[in-house]
Amino acid sequence: MVFLKVAPMKGVLRFEKKGKLSPRFVGPFEILERIGPVAYRLTLPPSFSAVHDVFHVSMLRKYVADSTHVVDFEPLQIDENLSYEEQPVEILAREVKRLRNREISLVKVLWRNHRVEKATWEREEDIRTQYPKLFED
Repeated sequence: MVFLKVAPMKGVLRFEKKGKLSPRFVGPFEILERIGPVAYRLTLPPSFSAVHDVFHVSMLRKYVADSTHVVDFEPLQIDENLSYEEQPVEILAREVKRLRNREISLVKVLWRNHRVEKATWEREEDIRTQYPKLFED
């Protein structure tokens, strides 16, 4: 059993935690066979149908049985290049921060596939630009 390396799409918005702390692996998956010295064929779920099932060893990590390590991949929409894009669900709160002589409007965003506790504060301007539908009444 192995974990498969995935990465969030780069951009203004973050996934649960900033940069280096965001989840990097999903799984575990069963190894079906070894293909050459550095490639393995994995058993992938239907949600990964767009992804080829053979991976280089650099994309895999040995599975050590611990339920806290497992990231639920089923609701994630994994792209062919093994990346996923975070989507906001709703705005939970608004706040204005005063920074010297400027005011910065912030919104607390709830992200798809995450609990309310994992909602993040983002600049309203950035969210309004990327996701204008969140602000429609």
